[in-house]
Amino acid sequence: MIQYLAKSTCASGKSDCRRTFPRHLLHRITTLAISAFAALFAQTLYAPSLKAESSNRPNIIIIVADDLGYGDLGCYGQQVIQTPRLDRMAREGTRFTQFYAGNTVCAPSRCVLMTGMHMGHAQVRGNAGSNQLERQSLRDRDVTVAEVLKERGYHNGLVGKWGLGEVGLEGHPLRQGFDFFYGYLNQVHAHNYFPEYVWRNLSQEKLRNVVQGTGKQDPHFDFTPGAATVRIDYTPDLFANEALQFISEHQQEPFFLFLAVTAPHANNEGTRLTGDGAEVLDFGQYGSETWPNPDKGQAALISQLDGHVGELLDHLQVLGIAEKTLVFFTSDNGPHNESNHNLDRFHPSGPLRGIKRSLYEGGIRVPAIAWMPGTVIAGGVTDHIAYAGDFLVTAAEIAGATPPQNTDSISFFPSLIGESSKQAQHEFLYWEFYEQGSRQAVRFGRWKAIRQPMLTGKVELFDLESDLSESHNLAADHPDVVAQGVAWMEQAYEAHPNWVVPVTK
Repeated sequence: MIQYLAKSTCASGKSDCRRTFPRHLLHRITTLAISAFAALFAQTLYAPSLKAESSNRPNIIIIVADDLGYGDLGCYGQQVIQTPRLDRMAREGTRFTQFYAGNTVCAPSRCVLMTGMHMGHAQVRGNAGSNQLERQSLRDRDVTVAEVLKERGYHNGLVGKWGLGEVGLEGHPLRQGFDFFYGYLNQVHAHNYFPEYVWRNLSQEKLRNVVQGTGKQDPHFDFTPGAATVRIDYTPDLFANEALQFISEHQQEPFFLFLAVTAPHANNEGTRLTGDGAEVLDFGQYGSETWPNPDKGQAALISQLDGHVGELLDHLQVLGIAEKTLVFFTSDNGPHNESNHNLDRFHPSGPLRGIKRSLYEGGIRVPAIAWMPGTVIAGGVTDHIAYAGDFLVTAAEIAGATPPQNTDSISFFPSLIGESSKQAQHEFLYWEFYEQGSRQAVRFGRWKAIRQPMLTGKVELFDLESDLSESHNLAADHPDVVAQGVAWMEQAYEAHPNWVVPVTK
């Protein structure tokens, strides 16, 4: 194991991409040992159909919704918006009740997902400004899940929203292990459901929409931030069709598909222009409701997403590859309030406190459903505490690949197949956020500690087993637990020159 830790190059062939000896050596060695043992055990005992050396290496699909809340799906308690296909996916698969996004906004959350590194070690820790796109780009030495799977012969496709590197930057998806890309590179571009173009690999593919700008064209963008006045080509439908085509074209080989949909994120520029940022072709089943249009649009976005997931699952069944394809559905952070829709109508955070940009549970605890007929437990519900970064190690395990040694993640594969007694546990999960004066949080066991501002602020402490809504701050009653939470924060945080903690007065 020590020999393995001393490697100087990563599985992708990139140089200088791993720390030789991480700061907290014992913890990292333990995590690595558990992951390596779990991978070997899974290949020999758990599911023979997943053996890495066979020609039937499983396909892997991850579908990431954008700003979908913990309470936005029927299987998580939603009472108004209809999500029959995701509810069925949960009945046929395993649903997580304590799954967390990598962060509370888009870009850093996706960085965690791709690299398996939590916010204290990740390269992208926030949404950077348009004149600082390099800050929001992965580096060549960052190792992504796509690169890990490519080593095992996977053909990798990304459809939808990237946000981790533009053309000419090291973080472009075609430089991060993906063989194919169709969608948005820039997350502001991704606000618009009816843009002027989308990217196909390195080329712009023109669409028939006409976009009205906000009047403040950013010189760093080659697109018009705004809202369409002529709406023809609707990207959620384009992405759904492209995903099905990718699956059909690569059904005979192991493939990895990252379907990064934009629903139900608001078009923020559309909200400013028209007062309604929930852009849809039509309101569908909600058209006859007496609600304001932003509410109808918000509900329609989620139900349309639900339908697209159902189409994908059906497509796998028709092709006869459902039993050899793991599909994992989740969200990049908690729900937004940016399209002028009424949060009180839908209760998108469910029983949780907070929304997007909060480090309370509503900002970071998200839906997560795994589906693979014959392998993933049907009707399963797991309370295993996991987060988006764990997807990399889980995908590596079932593909028989070697994950990067310095991840902050563990595989949740045992929880998918009903082997909870063999499931490794995190000592803690960690988040940090640089907007709104900054904040950081840590989850350890039943406890959740939040410090605002980062590094110097007061600490709130919550017992999530008895107080899921984080209504009662117990910091004064448990100074020893607060001290442990602070210790985890200080262990997790490593300063980064691109992400400076704002000075508060």
